[in-house]
Amino acid sequence: MGTAVGYALRKLLVYLSAVAMILFAIAHLTLLKLLSVVFPGLMKKIHLKMGEKFTMTQNPKFKYEDWGPSFFSLAFIKTVLSVNWCSLGLEAFEGHAAPDTALFTLDGQKTSIHRFLKGNRPLLDEFKQLVKDFSDVADFLVVYLAEAHATDAWAFANNVDIKVHKTLEERLAAARTLVKEDPLCPVVVDEMTNITASKYGALPERLYVIQSGKVFYQGGIGPWGEKNISVLFMVAFIYLHFSEILVPEQIL
Repeated sequence: MGTAVGYALRKLLVYLSAVAMILFAIAHLTLLKLLSVVFPGLMKKIHLKMGEKFTMTQNPKFKYEDWGPSFFSLAFIKTVLSVNWCSLGLEAFEGHAAPDTALFTLDGQKTSIHRFLKGNRPLLDEFKQLVKDFSDVADFLVVYLAEAHATDAWAFANNVDIKVHKTLEERLAAARTLVKEDPLCPVVVDEMTNITASKYGALPERLYVIQSGKVFYQGGIGPWGEKNISVLFMVAFIYLHFSEILVPEQIL
């Protein structure tokens, strides 16, 4: 009973969070639009500060002019609405069963999340650096979802030219582009229904750890919600717990 109530409360929080995010996005757009007219210099400073949280200013590939204006567009609001609508299907909560959603391999073969689970080893979804450091104690999987910044939707200038996927083949082709970056682990793609993105609340990106069929860890929605320190603590726990290393008391 307690588990059912806890699950219901988390689902309620998903709906409330979606509403709050949409209202925040609208308020954000309205405020910045107003400031751009009255105090354009102040607006840019505030926007750059927000860009630090969204990691935009950390990417040497982009200048402010590449991404800043896109936050004033109708496409931005449409993307926020679409992402939050998709997130309403979230079912992957820590301590609960991990949804075994359908996926496709890059050669078009149907598979699913649970097929990548190997015994008691944890499965981590995302993050290349973690693959390098912890592949001896965990398995990794990248699930390619709907394109976050498609050129015919909410796009950044000076970005890859990928349009909104209309067919599975288009999504597979986009995922093959990702593989060129050498993610060091298997890459699969979501169905065109975006079932994995929905049940895992994963748009635009999210880190999960699945162990023995259950969600062991659920990261925040990225790129702004994932805290590096929380990932480090989580990975350290996995390393110590699953590799059965004894840590001297004086180190703790």
